[in-house]
Amino acid sequence: MDVVLVTAVIASLFLVIAAAEPLAARLRLPYSAILALLGTLIGAAAIFFLRTDLTDALNPVAAAIINFPIRSNVFLYVFLPTLLFQATLGMNLRRMLDDWVPILVLAIVAVVAATVFVGFALSWTSSLPLAACFLVGAIVSTTDPSAVVSIFRSIAAPRRLVRIIEGESLLNDAAAIALFSLFMGFVMEGVPDPTLGGALAQFPMLLGGGALAGWLVAQGAIGAMALLARYEKAQLSVSIALPYLAYIGAEQLFGASGVIAVVTAGITLNLVGPGKIPPTAWANLNDVWDILSHWAGALIFILAALLIPRLLEDVHFGDFLLILVVTAAAIAARGAILSGLLPILRMLRLSPRIERPYRVAILWGGLRGALTLALALAVTESFRVPIEVKRVVGILATGFTLWTLLVQGTTLTWVIKKLGLDRLGPLDQALSNQVVAVALQTVREQVSTTTDTYGLDREIVRSEAKRFGKRLDAAVKTAEEGDEIQDRDRVTLGLIALGGAERDATTVGIRERTISLRLAQKALSDCDRLIEGARSDGRVGYQRAAKANVRYGNVFRAALFAHNRLHISGPLARLTADRFDLLLSKRQILRDLEGFIDGRIRRIHGRRVAELLRDLLTRRREATERALEGLRLQYPGYAEELERRFIRRTALRLEEGEYDTMHEDGLIGDELYTALSQDLARRRAQADERPPLDLSVQRAELVRRFPLFADLEEKEIRPLARGLRTRYVAPGDVISRRDSTARSVYFIASGAVEQRVAGHTYRLGRGDMCGQLALLMPRRRRSELVAITPSTLLELDETRFKRLLKRSARLREAVRDSATRRGLDLNDILGEAPEVAKALAKPDLKPTPEPEANAQDAEAKPEAVKADEAAKG
Repeated sequence: MDVVLVTAVIASLFLVIAAAEPLAARLRLPYSAILALLGTLIGAAAIFFLRTDLTDALNPVAAAIINFPIRSNVFLYVFLPTLLFQATLGMNLRRMLDDWVPILVLAIVAVVAATVFVGFALSWTSSLPLAACFLVGAIVSTTDPSAVVSIFRSIAAPRRLVRIIEGESLLNDAAAIALFSLFMGFVMEGVPDPTLGGALAQFPMLLGGGALAGWLVAQGAIGAMALLARYEKAQLSVSIALPYLAYIGAEQLFGASGVIAVVTAGITLNLVGPGKIPPTAWANLNDVWDILSHWAGALIFILAALLIPRLLEDVHFGDFLLILVVTAAAIAARGAILSGLLPILRMLRLSPRIERPYRVAILWGGLRGALTLALALAVTESFRVPIEVKRVVGILATGFTLWTLLVQGTTLTWVIKKLGLDRLGPLDQALSNQVVAVALQTVREQVSTTTDTYGLDREIVRSEAKRFGKRLDAAVKTAEEGDEIQDRDRVTLGLIALGGAERDATTVGIRERTISLRLAQKALSDCDRLIEGARSDGRVGYQRAAKANVRYGNVFRAALFAHNRLHISGPLARLTADRFDLLLSKRQILRDLEGFIDGRIRRIHGRRVAELLRDLLTRRREATERALEGLRLQYPGYAEELERRFIRRTALRLEEGEYDTMHEDGLIGDELYTALSQDLARRRAQADERPPLDLSVQRAELVRRFPLFADLEEKEIRPLARGLRTRYVAPGDVISRRDSTARSVYFIASGAVEQRVAGHTYRLGRGDMCGQLALLMPRRRRSELVAITPSTLLELDETRFKRLLKRSARLREAVRDSATRRGLDLNDILGEAPEVAKALAKPDLKPTPEPEANAQDAEAKPEAVKADEAAKG
C-alpha cells in the first residue's frame, strides 16, 4: 500500500481518537467502548461503500481501510509491550506487593477458571475439538479493567480494591497469552484432546523464563541509563528499547512469555530506576511513557475494531448461540472467583473484604478489549489452523468482545447506580453537610471583607452577602437535621483526613526535592497504609499502620542476616541510609500536621476529636524521634552528615523559590534566570548525592563513645575496634540461648536486651555488657539473651576480652558490679577461672568514676532485689 495513503489513514485515526474522549465524557460511556464502536462503524462503512453501487468516489479510501496492513504481530509486538510497560511504571509497586497473594491468585486462577469453563462448555455444545475449545477460553479470559477502575475511582472506592483489580488485570494478560500459546500449539499440531494437566505443567517454565529474561534485560538497561546520567534524551531512548528487547528476547531466545518479561522489566525499572536516574529525567520518562501508552491503547482498540466487520462476515445463526454459551461460561467463571475464592481469601486475611455491590460491579465490568481481538486475529492468520476452526474462533472471540463492550460497557454506569455505589453513605452524607456548612461560613467571612479589599460598593457587597447568608442558613439547617455523627466515626474520618494531609505534604516534599525520589514510593506507600488502616479499622488500624511504618521489616531482617552471617554489608548500609532519610523527612511532616489539626479538623469535628488526633500524632512523632535517636546512637557521625544534607536541600529549595518569584515579577531577565538555574542545578546534584555509610568507620566511633572503654588510650582503641564485630539485632531476635557454650561478650551500643535467668528478667540498655560472667565461668550459659528493641551490639571474642580485662580498670569494676547485682559470689567466679582471678582480685589504683545514668537502670535488677531495697527504704 502507498505510504502516503497509510500515513493519511493513521493521521485520520488520531483525529478519531481525539474526538472519542470528549464524546465518551458527554455520553458517560467507557472510553474503550466508544473507541470500539467508532472503529466498528468505520470498518462497516468501508465495506458498505466498497460494495455499494451508489458511488465509486470513496472506493480508494474504503479499500485502504479494509486492506490496511495490520496484522496480529503488530498488536503483540508493537502496542502490547508499550501498554504493559507503562502500566508497571505507573503503579505503586510497594503497596501492590502488600497484596501480592490475592493479585497473583486472582490473575492466574481467574484465567484458568475462564479457560476451563469456556472450554468444556463449548466442547459440550459444539463440534470443535477440545484443544480449539480451550483455545477460545484462553482468548476470552483476558480483561480490560479501565472502565470499572475509572468508575471506582470516581465513586471513591477503597484504593486497595482498585489496586487489586489493576494488578490482577496486568498479570492475567500474561497468564492468558501463555495459555493461548500452549493451546495454539496443540491446535496447529493437530492434538485433538490435550490434557489440561500437561498444558499447565509447561506454565511455570513460561512464567519463570519470562521473568528471568525481563530481569536480565532490565538490569542491562538500568546500567546503561546510569552511565548516561548527563544525557536525558539518551536515557529516554534506552527506556523505549527496553520493553521491546525484553519481549522479543523472551519469545525468540528463551521460548518463554514475552508479556511476563515486559512486566518484570517494568517492575525492575520501577523499583531500581529512581535511585539510578536523576529526578528530572525520571519524571520526564514517566511523562513520555504516559502519552505513548495513551496513543498505543487508543490505536490498538480502534485498529482492532476495524477488523470486526471482516471477522463477522461469515457468521451463521448457530454461531450466535455459541456466543451466548461463551458469554454465560465466562461470566460464570468470573462469578465463581468473586463469590467463591475472594471470601476464602478474606477469611485467610489475604484479601480485603469486598462488599457484594462491588463484586457485582467487578463482575459486570469484566470487559474484553483489543487483546482478545488481536489473539483471535492471530488464529485466523495461521495457515496451520483448520479453516473451520479459524472461522469459529474469530466469530466467537469477536462476538464476545462486542457483547462486553456494547452491552456490559454501555450499561455499567446504570448498574453502578442501581447498586447505589454512586451515592454517599449515611456517614459520608452527614459529614458532607457539616463540611459544606463550615466552608460556607468561612467564605461568608471572606466575602464580607471584599469591600475594603477591592473597593467595591458597600450596598452591592451587603446585598450579595445577604443572599449568600441564606444559602449558609440552609446548609446549617441541613447539617443540624441530618444524622448525628458518632465520636468514633468522627475520629475515623479525622484520621482519614489526617492521612490525606500527610500524603499531600509528602507529595509536596517529593516535588520540592526535600524527599529523595528513590524514597518517593516508600513514603507515599506509608501514607496510603495509614489511610487504608483508618478506613478499615478506625483508630486501631491507623495505629497499627503507624507502627508498621516505623518498625523494621522482613527486607531489613534479610539485610541483617547478610551482614551478621555472610559479612555482606552493602544492603544493610543502603537500607539504614534510606531509613535515616525517610525518618528525617517524616519528622518534619508530622510537625507541620499539627496546624492541619488545629485548623481543619477542629472546625469540622470539634475540640475532642482534634485533641485525640493530636495525641495520636504526638505518639507517632515520639516514635519517629526514638527511631532517629537509635540511629544517631548507632551512627553518630553519619547522622550529622545526613542532617546537614537535609538542611542544604531545604535551603536550595527556598533559593529556587526566590529566583522563580523574581523572574515572574520581572526583576531578573531570562539570561540571568537561566544562569542562576544552571548553577542551582549543579549544586542540587551535589546535595542529592547521599554520603556512603561505612559500617567499619562507625564501629570505631562507637568504641570511642562507649563508657566501658573510656579509660583506654587512642592507640588501644584502634586495634580493639578491629577486633570487635558489629552485630545488629531486631526485636525478638535471640542473641544467645540457654545451655549454649559462651564464646563472646556483647557490649550494647544502642537499644535494649532482656537477660532471662533463674526465673528473673534483667533489662540491659546502652552502655551495658552481657555474657561476661558466662564467659569467665567454664560452664554452659544459664541465661538467655533476647533483643526487645532494634539494637546494635559490639561482639568481642573470649581471648580479646580476657586480654582487655587486664588492661581496663573500668571493665574490671563493671564485671564485679554485674556479679554483685545478680547475687553471685565473686569467689565462685575466681575459683572457677584462676587465669583471670588475679586480674579481678587486684584492686584498682584509682577509683572509677560513676558511669553515665542509664535510662533503663531502674529495670536492670530483678524484681526480688527491687522489693528488698524498697522494704529497707
